[in-house]
Amino acid sequence: MTAPHPALKPHNVAVVTGAASGIGLAAAKYFTSIGMTVVLADLEGDALAKALLDVTAMAPGGSVDVAAIGTDVSRPEEIEALERAVLQRFGRVHVLMNNAGIQPGSSIFGSQANWDNVFAVNLLGVINGTRTFGPAMISHGEPALIINTGSKQGITMPPGDPAYNVAKAGVKAFTEALQHELRTTEGCAVAAHLMIPGFVYTGLTMARGVTEKPSGAWTPEETVTFMIESIGRGDFYILCPDNDVDRATDERRMLWTAGDIVENRPPLSRWHPDHAEAARTFIDKR
Repeated sequence: MTAPHPALKPHNVAVVTGAASGIGLAAAKYFTSIGMTVVLADLEGDALAKALLDVTAMAPGGSVDVAAIGTDVSRPEEIEALERAVLQRFGRVHVLMNNAGIQPGSSIFGSQANWDNVFAVNLLGVINGTRTFGPAMISHGEPALIINTGSKQGITMPPGDPAYNVAKAGVKAFTEALQHELRTTEGCAVAAHLMIPGFVYTGLTMARGVTEKPSGAWTPEETVTFMIESIGRGDFYILCPDNDVDRATDERRMLWTAGDIVENRPPLSRWHPDHAEAARTFIDKR
């Protein structure tokens, strides 16, 4: 079987943040399944320890090919320590998946701590992870990938959790700038991709009180399969559907959101009483 990307091959090294559960764990298991060496980075605790056991059990080389390193991505010094540990043990990195994320909830005039924590993990964790690992990934000259996990909420901006939306919008803008930088750097063999999950049954879903997978949600494994297929197609924007929302609906929602600026409508007009019906008609049109 042809590899979806030359960076995805046996014995190459993948580092995944937020790897103790959800999409991160599913990605770590995929990378292990194709014979890659995998580093799981997440907060110290039982979840990371269990993830290490599960991934190690799948690895052809067992514990030789898998490591778990406790890392709080909100702390730049811990990201730097993660990179040092990975390079010391494995020499180089071919895949960096900046996936760690939290969603404690937020409101415009709500808790400052929630805003600070979401920005530190969801936005600065991605930026600092990329800026820390990126130079060595470029300099070793081998094909490599940086995959940053964004969100549809960072594009369509639904009301209800502004801190999360702003952070994920920042991930989108940063990853777009990153890919431009990489493709215009002479001799660079690193490519960036923006992962845009749909409705996925993960720890964030369960944190909102959902204890069974909703019928509309994809599993983390389905999401990672779609991610790998998209990378194989060369897609920068990995726009994932789910069992509730197909790609055509996502596209119309995003076009309507962009139209707020072009048409000079009120912001978030999809939820504005004067425009909501027109938005529904536009989105439903195929």
